[in-house]
Amino acid sequence: MHDRPANPISRLYLDFDSFFATAEQHFNPALRGKPVGVVPLDSPHTSCIAISREAKSLGVKSMSSVAEARRVAPDMIFVVARHDVYVRLHNRIVDVINTVVPVAHVRSIDEVVCHLLPSEARDCHALAHQIKSALAAAFSPVLTCSIGMAPSELLAKIGAEAHKPDGFALIRVADLPARLAHIALRDIPGISEGMESRLSAAGIFDFRALWAIAPKQARAIWHSVEGERFWNELHGQHAEREPTQKRMFGHSRMLLADWRTPEKVAMCARQLTMGAARRLRRADMRATKMTLGFKGGGYGRRARSKKDVLRWQWDRSFLPARDDHTFLAALAQGLDAARSAVGFAPRSVSVMLHGLTDDFQITHDLFRTPSAPDQIATTKWEAVSDVMDSLRRQHGPEAITLGVQDDVPGGYLGAKIAFGRIPDQADFGNDPVADADTHFCSL
Repeated sequence: MHDRPANPISRLYLDFDSFFATAEQHFNPALRGKPVGVVPLDSPHTSCIAISREAKSLGVKSMSSVAEARRVAPDMIFVVARHDVYVRLHNRIVDVINTVVPVAHVRSIDEVVCHLLPSEARDCHALAHQIKSALAAAFSPVLTCSIGMAPSELLAKIGAEAHKPDGFALIRVADLPARLAHIALRDIPGISEGMESRLSAAGIFDFRALWAIAPKQARAIWHSVEGERFWNELHGQHAEREPTQKRMFGHSRMLLADWRTPEKVAMCARQLTMGAARRLRRADMRATKMTLGFKGGGYGRRARSKKDVLRWQWDRSFLPARDDHTFLAALAQGLDAARSAVGFAPRSVSVMLHGLTDDFQITHDLFRTPSAPDQIATTKWEAVSDVMDSLRRQHGPEAITLGVQDDVPGGYLGAKIAFGRIPDQADFGNDPVADADTHFCSL
């Protein structure tokens, strides 16, 4: 009987290439082979959230502004992001992958992880080819992905990201560190700018040096047990983690230049608040704290640095709540504070509901009885919110709202795709956007 290798190939990481841009090319064949930029708003003063491989080959950088992209690629085509379309495509993609190998985890809208059996990992190249062929047959060749296989998820992810676009990488521990010696530290998932500074302070400047550290040293550099988990994953050993718990419900929105007035900022913040509140109720949770935040200043300018961003933040705590009325009342207090304290025109606004709890964790106020006037009011407003949620489920998310339903540019308030979060269908508006209905920018 053959001994099983110490670090067998058991993880597959699949990462789609320029997903939003290739999704648009998939649905609109006229865009294939052309430089495409996906933007969040129909505005000449926004930036690309995704660019096609054709744009990248011309030298357009990720997150370039429309003006910067046009200077590099004058024929660049800009389309407005369609988040509900991308989510539907993601769901169909996962279904296709499942016909070849089960998806164990969805890490983001364009990244999934599969746990491989020894029989599935026996011929890694053939398995990768089978997945890519199934996707090409179900969709179109333009919708490509890169695949990494390794003994751990981290190594598989590194392999996939290092072999974009449409690539494949098989990473064996026996081939390390030489196999990844060319990888820059910042290109390794989990190493941020701040972590790179810590590594530099410890005399670690490249992959070989990172590979050579001891687990306890990694723990000291990371200032937590996460350092040892990272070390284990880097060396091909699975690092088990506790299931993550939801810590907050929040939304943010970049603002067009004519939406940076106090009145319009307030309109946007109201919609963000109610969107977060609806998600909170669907999760059967309550919040005890709200944070309202503004950003402005130099972000997105020539320096392309977040360090000179102007920031303002306001927090308010309250008894565990789940109704729109409580949250909008708290928001009104925050907006009042902002009018006198914020000395800049916000480029973005964010609202977060956190300090989460549920009915089983609530410690009720001994002096607050169900018949107390404030408790009666709270119960009433919770019932109002529940009734409105029920009407939205029956007639669509835009069927009813508390107060005016403001039409904020860019749409998808509370339903934008973020890293690690894929919106539910209930987050989207009443009328879904058709797959083929490309939203070209009117620039």
